[in-house]
Amino acid sequence: MKYTVSIEIAQPRERVVQLLADPAQLPKWLRGLVLHEPLSGEHGQLGTTSRVVLQMGRRKFECTETITRREPEDLREISAVSVVHFDREIVGEGMWSAVRDRLTEGGPETTLWESENEYRFSGLMMKLVGVLMPGAFRKQSLQHMQDFKAFAEQGKDVRGA
Repeated sequence: MKYTVSIEIAQPRERVVQLLADPAQLPKWLRGLVLHEPLSGEHGQLGTTSRVVLQMGRRKFECTETITRREPEDLREISAVSVVHFDREIVGEGMWSAVRDRLTEGGPETTLWESENEYRFSGLMMKLVGVLMPGAFRKQSLQHMQDFKAFAEQGKDVRGA
């Protein structure tokens, strides 16, 4: 299953990238985040593998995230590129996912965030979830982006919601 979602954020691209790259900010906008800890490497850096635990209702989902692309690697070079790329691979029980995020300037004070998502499922239960509820994955991706937008623009913290 593949889909793309996008959102415009009323903040300069440098600020958006700075907020996305800061691990201390994750719990403020990533709804359901219980834990995000690097197992190898440094948070957000190319090749870093992290353990991620999310709470979704009464169910906890644990996965491993690996950063597969980060351009530019040095965030101080953002102004030298037209597109910032941040890609990761996520593996959990019965699921593999690739997320390819692109951040471009929508104007001097706006950023366009496009997120291309691909999912593959294994095991009967996860295959059924993928077939019966494909819209739920797209909806959750968009919810995370909307939560980030509210955090970046208005300082809204999902933990207070």
